[in-house]
Amino acid sequence: MIIKGAKVFDTEEGFKAGDIQYVDGVITAVEEKIETGEEVIDATGLLAIPGLTDIHFHGCVGYDFCDGTTEAIAHMAAYELANGVTTICPASMTFSEEQLAAIFACAANYRKSDAAAKGAALVGINMEGPFISYEKKGAQNPTYIHKPDANMFLRLQEKAEGLIKLLDIAPEVDGAMECIEKVADKVRVSVAHTTADYEIAMKAFMNGAREVTHLYNAMLPFSHRAPGVIGAALDREDVTVELITDGIHCHPSTVRATFKMFGDRRIIMISDSMMATGMKDGQYSLGGQAVTVVGHTATLTEGGNIAGSATNLMDCIRVAVQKMGIPLESAVRCATINPAKAIGIDKQYGSLEAGKAADIVLLDENLNIHTIIKAGKVVTA
Repeated sequence: MIIKGAKVFDTEEGFKAGDIQYVDGVITAVEEKIETGEEVIDATGLLAIPGLTDIHFHGCVGYDFCDGTTEAIAHMAAYELANGVTTICPASMTFSEEQLAAIFACAANYRKSDAAAKGAALVGINMEGPFISYEKKGAQNPTYIHKPDANMFLRLQEKAEGLIKLLDIAPEVDGAMECIEKVADKVRVSVAHTTADYEIAMKAFMNGAREVTHLYNAMLPFSHRAPGVIGAALDREDVTVELITDGIHCHPSTVRATFKMFGDRRIIMISDSMMATGMKDGQYSLGGQAVTVVGHTATLTEGGNIAGSATNLMDCIRVAVQKMGIPLESAVRCATINPAKAIGIDKQYGSLEAGKAADIVLLDENLNIHTIIKAGKVVTA
């Protein structure tokens, strides 16, 4: 199969005219022009981008990853794929070890089921809780907050059969630095839900942490005398930062400033979506806590803290580009190759290159989805 006539996204050069050839679900060539008698998809006037990778979202269409059922994951994977997100790394909430063990075991079992081949590919788990700060818990359930424990993580990783790709830790909490040192070579550690200052955050990065969870949210603000986690991350070229561009979590000016500070090679766009995404306004839940959703704003019914987003990652790209002035090339890079590299799946996913999965999304000039191709098969057109 050949996709002809599109403007194809190249991770280094941006969009350029070209054709994409793929066989048995794998890209075999991306060239300016491919002459062949094979079946052709005419993509004249369309943009071809890699399928998106969301490494931090909790749920959608009425389901949550922490429901702990294969049915929930299957419905979430189907919705994400229908919205151009072809690889997913859903996030857990703050629960007890026993509850997390069951949730992670379910995910491992789902990966081996027939259902796993039908939606977005489950490529990992983001363990967002429970190693967080009480003071910056956000929408996490304080009942189950637990001091960072490397052995607990390893037990949960065993239940997950190695699926945990991201582990969130508040580095100022008792035992955190020791935990980071012990697990940093086994999982990508992200600084999260934290009151850490610049010095503590920098020590966490020196000890092996390499990411910051939903930058600006659930952490101390960046200021001229106290740069905090944000300033420490900026000073470390080997640290990436997650950014929610739903138009709710971060002001457009802040998003533009972040791209100027960090550049589009170090930002990972995430949705942080919860179960109300793709649903009507109303009452939902996140981590066992009641959430009220109005439009794209989700807040804890009691307390009013922002409780994730009600926006999928493709819509986050549209908001960033069409309402915040972020270049399309930058937004696509931050939602494809950057997250794929962060969780170590970039040899197979994240860009349109020979040898990688034929996960391709064709968009029109207004960023509406025209066609989705997953593992070489057309999902919608």
